[in-house]
Amino acid sequence: MVPPMTAPPAAGVSDSHRIRESLTRPEAFAELFDEYAAMLYRYISKRVGPEAAEDLVGETFLIAFARRAQFDHGYGDARPWLFGIATKLLSRHHRTEAARYRAIQRAPHEVAVPSPADLVADQVSAEAVRPALARALSKLPRRDRDVLLLIAWGDLSYEEVARSLGIPIGTVRSRMHRARRTLRSMLEPDVRKEAQPWTI
Repeated sequence: MVPPMTAPPAAGVSDSHRIRESLTRPEAFAELFDEYAAMLYRYISKRVGPEAAEDLVGETFLIAFARRAQFDHGYGDARPWLFGIATKLLSRHHRTEAARYRAIQRAPHEVAVPSPADLVADQVSAEAVRPALARALSKLPRRDRDVLLLIAWGDLSYEEVARSLGIPIGTVRSRMHRARRTLRSMLEPDVRKEAQPWTI
């Protein structure tokens, strides 16, 4: 497991300041790990499972540390930058992610969910990922899935997703719209079946 935050971050100190300071005092970078490791671990483990998540979180921070001189100090918050690195790493684990969705589809229990629109619009918790949603997520194009899950599981705004992935915000909006529409079309038949279990 990712260790809990060992010390609270200094109040009022921006991530940008910590990164700049770490160029001459590398141990300052540890404050970013303390603040964001658990958040990244939750996001990554929902996508590829806890076994791969630990290694990917570690690799995310190793890459971030190696590239810290390239951080854009026009932004005070490093969270979108870290999620962007993690998402690029996740693209190498597409088989693991697909296997995870298949395992969820085979899970013996299902959790009731409000509606397909709410599944996408609200944060989707790990417990709410039932077989129909797992199947639908596995069929989304990777780029659309990345945008959807950064928003739903990473809790990033559209602007932060654009920064994370290095794409225009308009592209984020169009991918999110397409992902929502695709999920709705795949999930609505399942919701209708659940509402009328006696029909075949």
